[in-house]
Amino acid sequence: MKNGKTIRDLVIAVVLLLGVYWSAASATNHGGRGYPNADYLASAQWLQSHKHNASLVIVDVRMDEYFDDKLIPDAVRMPWRLFRYNVPAANMGALFVGVERAQEILGEHGIARNDTVVLYDSVERDGGATSSYVFWVLDLLGHQKMKVLERGIDGWIDAGGETVSDPRKPEKVLYQAPSDEIDARKYVKADFMMPRLGDPYYQILDVRSRQEYLGEAPNTALDGTVLKLGHVPTAYNINYTLNWTSPDVKGIKPYGELQQLYRGLDPDKAVITYCHSARRGSFGYFALRLMGFEDVMLYEPSWMEWGNKRYYYPVETAENKLPGGALPGATSASARSGKTRSGQGGSAAPSGGGGGSKSGYVSCGG
Repeated sequence: MKNGKTIRDLVIAVVLLLGVYWSAASATNHGGRGYPNADYLASAQWLQSHKHNASLVIVDVRMDEYFDDKLIPDAVRMPWRLFRYNVPAANMGALFVGVERAQEILGEHGIARNDTVVLYDSVERDGGATSSYVFWVLDLLGHQKMKVLERGIDGWIDAGGETVSDPRKPEKVLYQAPSDEIDARKYVKADFMMPRLGDPYYQILDVRSRQEYLGEAPNTALDGTVLKLGHVPTAYNINYTLNWTSPDVKGIKPYGELQQLYRGLDPDKAVITYCHSARRGSFGYFALRLMGFEDVMLYEPSWMEWGNKRYYYPVETAENKLPGGALPGATSASARSGKTRSGQGGSAAPSGGGGGSKSGYVSCGG
């Protein structure tokens, strides 16, 4: 009996030690905070130790009006709005320039297909929500090595990094993504969204403020007129700012906290993010990719298109609540393999799941 108890205690001790080991190994592999796709996020310390890598391209994506003449040494200036254009005839602004022009812009700024691209903005203005837009562009193009610098130029300075006032002037290169590596699925428009509102494979995520989502705060069209109030039917709401550790610091929450924030989202299904003009939506996209979600899409025209009174897209104003349940997992095997991508509408219940559509529904009239 005594020997049996000793063996049992030994087995328990070994199991506990293995658990500690695997937890430590997981933390190490995921940058210490558990992100399944930790390679998508760079710290100032990581950049300090890799800044002389010949294949590394550091990119300042801030707009000119928010640029303070402080750059990370050897950084290229590539304002993120270069990837957007306006369509006055449709009363829509800030639309993606398309994959062909995007590749030209990257090549014009000296970015090659095999480069490791580190994108940064600033805490005060962006908090990663413009770097994330260029991250989405690269992800769409099937680029393999790109990172968002956590807390941007502010994180770099706070870590003791030096700054310069002049950007590097890159030589133009040819950026060409093989057609079979471009994932056009990541770029969603309304004609894709509409037939999938009732498809349980597609989860729609509105990352605007709660007030915008509920129709209590308006968004505006290109000419300043008010767009329709509310959100895409079945959409859930998780404000993009909730990904930050705090509104002032704007670091990224550890993986465990992000799991709690996105509790109820199924990583084995698709998630489509959107906001008013895709800037905030791209940050929600980035957070999900960092968490290991594979089949993530950005509804790039966002509310500029869906809420445009010239179009007859349905909206609702009542809240759809995430079902809760298990925390999002680290990987999504079925999404990677594409086995569950139905891509079809059907008689299945709307993916919203919540009871929001029972009230607060708004006509799809213009």
